[in-house]
Amino acid sequence: MDGHHHYFDVGGIRALRLEDPRLITGRGTYASDWNLPDQLHAAFLRSDRSHARLLDVDAARARALPGVRLILTGEDAVRAGFVKAPHQLTFTGVGGSKARVPDRPALAHGRVRYVGEPIAIVVADTALAAHDALEAIDVRYQDLTPVIGPEQALAPGAIQLHDDVPGNCAFELRVGDKAAVDAAFGRAHRVTRLKVDCTRVTPSPLEPRACLASYDPAGDTYTIRVCLQGIGTMTSQIAAYMGIAKEKVKVLGRDVGGAFGQRSTVYPEYCMTLYAARLLGRPVKWVSSRSEGFLTDTHGRGNIGAGELALDADGRFTALRYDWITDQGAFISSGGPGYIRNIINCLTGVYAIPVAYARFRVALTNTGLVASFRGAGRPDISYALERLVHQAAREMNVDPTQLRRRNLIAPEAFPYKTATGTVYEVADLPSLLDQALAQADWAGFERRRTASAAKGRLRGIGISTVIEASGAGNAPKDEILLEVDADGGVHVFSAAHSQGQGHETTMAMIVAAALGIAPERVKLHQAVPEKGLIGNATNGSRTMVGAGSVCKIAADLLIERGRSLAAEEFNVEPSQVEYAQGTFRERESGAALTLQQLAGKRALSAKGEGKFGSTWPNGCHVAEVEIDPDTGKAEIVSYVAVDDCGVAINHAIVEGQIHGAVVQGAGQVFGEHIVYDPHSGQLITGSFMDYVMPRAGLVRAIRMAEHPTPSTLSPLGVKGVGESGCTASLGCLANAVHDALAPLGVGPMDMPLTPAKLWRAIAGAPKRAPADERSAA
Repeated sequence: MDGHHHYFDVGGIRALRLEDPRLITGRGTYASDWNLPDQLHAAFLRSDRSHARLLDVDAARARALPGVRLILTGEDAVRAGFVKAPHQLTFTGVGGSKARVPDRPALAHGRVRYVGEPIAIVVADTALAAHDALEAIDVRYQDLTPVIGPEQALAPGAIQLHDDVPGNCAFELRVGDKAAVDAAFGRAHRVTRLKVDCTRVTPSPLEPRACLASYDPAGDTYTIRVCLQGIGTMTSQIAAYMGIAKEKVKVLGRDVGGAFGQRSTVYPEYCMTLYAARLLGRPVKWVSSRSEGFLTDTHGRGNIGAGELALDADGRFTALRYDWITDQGAFISSGGPGYIRNIINCLTGVYAIPVAYARFRVALTNTGLVASFRGAGRPDISYALERLVHQAAREMNVDPTQLRRRNLIAPEAFPYKTATGTVYEVADLPSLLDQALAQADWAGFERRRTASAAKGRLRGIGISTVIEASGAGNAPKDEILLEVDADGGVHVFSAAHSQGQGHETTMAMIVAAALGIAPERVKLHQAVPEKGLIGNATNGSRTMVGAGSVCKIAADLLIERGRSLAAEEFNVEPSQVEYAQGTFRERESGAALTLQQLAGKRALSAKGEGKFGSTWPNGCHVAEVEIDPDTGKAEIVSYVAVDDCGVAINHAIVEGQIHGAVVQGAGQVFGEHIVYDPHSGQLITGSFMDYVMPRAGLVRAIRMAEHPTPSTLSPLGVKGVGESGCTASLGCLANAVHDALAPLGVGPMDMPLTPAKLWRAIAGAPKRAPADERSAA
């Protein structure tokens, strides 16, 4: 490990990341750690019905309780104007139509539409007093029939959630050349069809949501301390929801204990605590419980894709067609529409498919909201497409690697324009595949299958070859500010915000490498509104591409600025000043000033900026599983990940990102699933007793390798890596399970592939076929 990884000296501690000593010794500070003098505490009354009219919310008894300072209901939220939550569903749909986005009052008004929807906020002297007062609020409901599944919501005659969203379809979009696709399917030698459900899950960050809100009447400004993914995104979303100018909102953040997309959206609780702080003239703090998190933190995935793949007689893909439904829950969240954009961008994956067509429908259901979750559509379409290709290989009785190789985009075809108009920048997919197959010893698998069969186990192998777009970002640019202090420390200010990705290390390494100094001298500062920086949030595997690249630009500008200042000190032209290893030196006399010395004499700073589009990380993952036919328990016995993330800044962080994302993907394949009762709309998997989180032993080892093709869009050559593990692992592991069950004639199954589901499939399967039979059922 020492030969491949860089270690840092942090106060005498040898660490792989600069932030590790602080975090692992309990010195991290999170949203719930914020406190202010004279603060009050908030709690939220939430709906226990999935669909009902609100006949009355009587808070008289609660208001009379000791310590209760304020109670607000939906009428107050509507009166304040907090009804239009921000969203990004701004595409043009079928026939030039726009999305039907219903109002979303910050507190339910007139009707509740999912279990957990906030109905009232109570502010009291203590958190316990606020929670006790919730019990004294009397709510009268008139129950309505809920609609839970997205397909059921779109069916003719379904119960309507919103009067202004007919058919519960908030948006419909069609992309591609339908006529050309229909013609290609008409000529096809073979058509493979497969419908998959990329099941709804919850991101479950380690840190529950929390915020501390305050109001300054002198400037009519609001300040919120919150867990977030980027200061600019959270500021603009809060301002939009509350209907105020962005300049009136100040957002502060510290350490964030995980996010996975879930912290990139504004929540009603943030608006209401800010409003309560204004009304009361005192700070208001709210900390979510884990149970509230299951109900109200945005969920992820929740996509159903019915795919069709047309092939010619040589096994080449000639056309692709998808009918796609995305479940957004009861309302449109700010992050949910990204699924559609990302699925379109990656629709044809790594394959040279000449024509494609897809229909997308956005369904509203009586469930919690869905927003971005690690990959936000990229893992969903990769899972659907890789399962479809695997199914085609089964039906053709061919090696799935050979079918892929036959259809991969050739290296010389890059930049490659896909059938949906997306342009991939650069990749070497055949070599990537070769490296993964060699590392996984694909050729020796049948020997291992036979050995497993001798132990009474079913063994299968799966592969997933994927490509994904890093996030292009919504901000007009990314800015980085560098300041050098009189002690020679270099301070980096960024609008992006780490939630565990290691920005304090990677950004320090980039700046230090450009300046020729030790990374330990560089300190990152995040969420500092006083600096007024523009920049994107940390999501979509984009921070190193955007903010990271600008760190290099800013460091180069700092050298140029320092050269000019040093020239003034030396009384020479800037062209006579050289810079290396943290020192400015006058060429003729040899006079020198270090960064520290120069900063002691002159203010030394530089601001860099840049705008970078999407890069295209790609990878090939190969997994093997063993299944005990007596219990249905599946065990991952081998996992190989070969990824092209461009130039790696820090190999340990790259490996950590891939490892964590693979385990999250494995969690979804083998257990994680948000399940609502189809009749009542109650959340069945509402705690870790019922929601199956991945355990440490689920993926015991991953053999990882890098296959970099440097990005042509980033000055650093980076592509991004935060989501690639999820994007590849879903299809890879699901294909391995289906391969293990193929000799038994078991057909396609949806996630999660739990022991009970696998046991039932094995018990009900046709008679066991020979172990080496590869044909489909």
